[in-house]
Amino acid sequence: MKITVGVFFGGCSVEHEVSVISGLQAFAALDREKYLPVPVYQAKDGSFYTGEAFGNIESYRDTNALLKKATQVQLVREKGKVWLKKLSGFNKNLCALDVALPVYHGTGGEDGCFQGMLEQLKLPYAGCSVTASALGMDKYLMKGAFALAGVPCLDSLKISRSRYFSDPDGVCSRVEGRFGLPVIVKPCNLGSSVGIGKAKSIDSLKEKLEDAFLYTDNVLCEKCIENLTEINCSVLGDSDEMVASVCEQPLGAGEILSYADKYQKGGGSKGTKGAKTASAKGAESGMASLSRLVPAPLDEDMTKKVQETAKAAFETIGGEGIARIDLMIDGDSGELYVNEINTLPGSLSFYLWEAAGVSFSEVLDRLISLAFKRQRRRDALTVSFDSNLLQTAAIGGTKGAKGAKS
Repeated sequence: MKITVGVFFGGCSVEHEVSVISGLQAFAALDREKYLPVPVYQAKDGSFYTGEAFGNIESYRDTNALLKKATQVQLVREKGKVWLKKLSGFNKNLCALDVALPVYHGTGGEDGCFQGMLEQLKLPYAGCSVTASALGMDKYLMKGAFALAGVPCLDSLKISRSRYFSDPDGVCSRVEGRFGLPVIVKPCNLGSSVGIGKAKSIDSLKEKLEDAFLYTDNVLCEKCIENLTEINCSVLGDSDEMVASVCEQPLGAGEILSYADKYQKGGGSKGTKGAKTASAKGAESGMASLSRLVPAPLDEDMTKKVQETAKAAFETIGGEGIARIDLMIDGDSGELYVNEINTLPGSLSFYLWEAAGVSFSEVLDRLISLAFKRQRRRDALTVSFDSNLLQTAAIGGTKGAKGAKS
């Protein structure tokens, strides 16, 4: 009997479109001999829809037209199963889901909110838990966890919107005094390079901060590594067993990889030392369209160090499923730092596993297997304590119904 997999994507995030691309890549890669995949699109207003058309990228050329003929649904738990229930008409149950495959990017879907809803429904889901997802999304808390665990990362300063706009000159002076210039400015809880910039002067710093505050309430400033090499590595597994992928060196047109670099460009040239850059069809291929060197042109010792550091970062946040760890090498000092961990990476980093001989379908098999494994573990836990507390409890100081006193 096939396993019914709800593939969830879209969401209330500036990374909505990227999530659609990644979600459809996963939807297409699921083995139809094993799984019955159901596309579940979450619109930008938070509502959920399903239907055959949602599995086709062409349908999203005109989202308004797509939604007019779509079936709006909600998730409900009835009779021991989680159903997609039709909202209109007779509110009938459309299908029961055995497992969820979230492929969200950004706030609302990658930060633990959606995972929390699935846990309340007791629906097994692939990927990181609520806690790990929340840590992975908040770059400031993430860095704190890394620092406690001894995972190398750069020092940073967190700045709130209210603090900055109440004293922009004072905040900029504090940033310059701590790190000097230039500095990197980035939102605390976004990905896909949205709102990230390099500030080389005080005026530029104000400009970059105000741009970042368009997307978030909290912004990080950190030292800029001038002679920078970016390296990415994916990790797959859980606390019992985890493996690291091959490493990649992303290639951007500017000093910092932009949203356009990541999702709106393709390439097909050869890199150094025989490494090849990935090629794809631009935006429809998501992160797979980014020009990169795979494997990264690193020596054996540095490759191993990157992979071990990536696994340490994954373990630190309690990672499960798949993640991509973005690292930085300081070309002047030779030091390696973790920049961030992406708990639902673009394209689920399938291209890094394909380079190691593991197909996207095999990666998804592993993710779904891990989802069921975690649910079995949680089902074995004691979650209630039998007592007669409610039979004897009284709430003092309040009035009950119809004026009765407790």
